[in-house]
Amino acid sequence: MVNKKITRLPVDVTTTMGDKFSFNFKLHEHTADPIKVSNLVSSVLATLDNEIKLLGETSNGDVLQGLAMALAIRSKIIHGADDTTPRLVKSLVNDALESLDNTKINVATAGNA
Repeated sequence: MVNKKITRLPVDVTTTMGDKFSFNFKLHEHTADPIKVSNLVSSVLATLDNEIKLLGETSNGDVLQGLAMALAIRSKIIHGADDTTPRLVKSLVNDALESLDNTKINVATAGNA
C-alpha cells in the first residue's frame, strides 16, 4: 500500500448558536502529523470557548488580538532562525485565511415553537 501525503485538513465546527461551518485547510508541505494539527485546532477552539464562557461577553477583536499575540509569542519562544520563523508564521496564517474562501456554512434556522 502506498502512503498518500495528506495535503488538506477538514475541520467541522458548530457554534453555540447552531451554525455549522465546514473548513478545508491547506496543510504546509512539511506538516509532520496532520492528526496532531487537527487535535491542536480542536483543543485551542474548545479552550477558547471555555475561557469566553468564564470571561463573559468579550469582543471579537479582543479574542483575535489575544490569539495573534499568543501566536507571536509561540513563534518567538520556539527554537528557530529569527528571520525564518516569522516568515513561516505569516505564510501559515495567509494559507489558513485563503482556505476560508471555500468554507461551507449552514446557518441554524430560528423559529417559534
